[in-house]
Amino acid sequence: MGKAAMSCEHLICAACAGPVVEGRCPACRAAREKVHHHGFLGLSPVLLVLVVVLLLALAALKVYSS
Repeated sequence: MGKAAMSCEHLICAACAGPVVEGRCPACRAAREKVHHHGFLGLSPVLLVLVVVLLLALAALKVYSS
C-alpha cells in the first residue's frame, strides 16, 4: 500500500473557517505549506534543481568559451 497524494483543495481551516487552499490566515498558510511541501522561497524542489543545473551549464559555457 502506497501513500495517497493529499490535497488541501477541500480542507477547511479550524481557525478561520475558510478554505485552506486560499491561505486566509497563518494557520491556513502553514497547513497549505505542509501539504504541498514547498521548498526554499516557496519554490518546488524540482524547480530549484532545474535552476542549479541551468546555472552550472551557463558557468561551463562561460569557462569553455574563454
